Amino acid sequence: MSDFSIAIIGAGIAGASLAAQLSAYQSVVLIEAEAHPGYHSTGRSAAFWVECYGGPDVQPLTTASGPFLANPPKDFHDGPLMSPRGGLHIGTAGQQPLADAMLAEFASSGVHIERSDREDLERHVPGLRSGWTTGLWEAACADIDVAALHAAYLRQARKQGVQPHCNSRLERAQWRDGMWHIQAGSLNCTADIIVNAAGAWADNVAQMAGVAPLGIQPYRRTIAQLAVAPDVPAALPLVIGLDGSFYFKPDAGGRLWLSPHDETATPPCDAAPEEYDIALAIDRLQQVVDWDIRRVERKWAGLRSFAPDRLPVIGRDAAHDAFFWFAGQGGFGIQTAPAAAQLAASLLNDAIIAPDRVHAALYAPGRF
Repeated sequence: MSDFSIAIIGAGIAGASLAAQLSAYQSVVLIEAEAHPGYHSTGRSAAFWVECYGGPDVQPLTTASGPFLANPPKDFHDGPLMSPRGGLHIGTAGQQPLADAMLAEFASSGVHIERSDREDLERHVPGLRSGWTTGLWEAACADIDVAALHAAYLRQARKQGVQPHCNSRLERAQWRDGMWHIQAGSLNCTADIIVNAAGAWADNVAQMAGVAPLGIQPYRRTIAQLAVAPDVPAALPLVIGLDGSFYFKPDAGGRLWLSPHDETATPPCDAAPEEYDIALAIDRLQQVVDWDIRRVERKWAGLRSFAPDRLPVIGRDAAHDAFFWFAGQGGFGIQTAPAAAQLAASLLNDAIIAPDRVHAALYAPGRF
């Protein structure tokens, strides 16, 4: 017999959420390359829940995750894991077709999006420069407490017998005698199924296991924390460019989180911000608002990993039934985590029911 039913590679939000779901039913080992879980993408998230983010095929996972994040079970976390923010998608008059296309794309989804005129935009964004006249308001947009969510998943997994093995980079995964033989750091074990929740390293893990990679590509995303004058109002919504060229949101103490919404292809790595991307973000911000940029207080970068069609990959490998993909979550891995983990767990354990209105075939690895 194998040591574990399931070995999950990666203890970020994907691996931690699935470990919490599965360990109530099966023996799970959670394997993490870094010194602590969530070091890469999970710990560097901009932390918002926006139903339309990622497109109409990602939206069902986001929508299905909302009730859990807003009102988690008492034994999971005491109180909400997200708080109201509101989201404003803005553009120039020439970008009106982008707003029209977005409304059409989500017309039958149940996502509530309203048009905003110049007066609405000025009310939400003080100091908005002239020329920004097109807007869409997404009232349900919320901030997510990522650290608390990730910690709650790890806590639940531990209560159910899972102890993350950190500093355990995968070195070997061989399928032999009907089970996986795994070496990761000082850990040597066997498992019936490997779950590939390795984020930017997902294709590397697959190749190490003798499974064909799917073309999951990491991209660098940059964020800066700015001190501006006047202080950013606490009620400022998440502001997103309709053309995908920026977003910004308030942080504590009147600060601002700002991103140029960059996507720079990179090998899997410990991502660091580039000065050019910080300068680009600030330049784009100054074209939107008349605020005085006092200083850059912090800057960081994380990796967002996408499959070729930019949808998550959730399911058993088409050529190896004992290798399960849980990767390609792009920039929406946090906001879809509850539903994505429930879907993955339902595919691995018949006792768990998949979320309503979420269609597993959309995300199956066999589509490639």
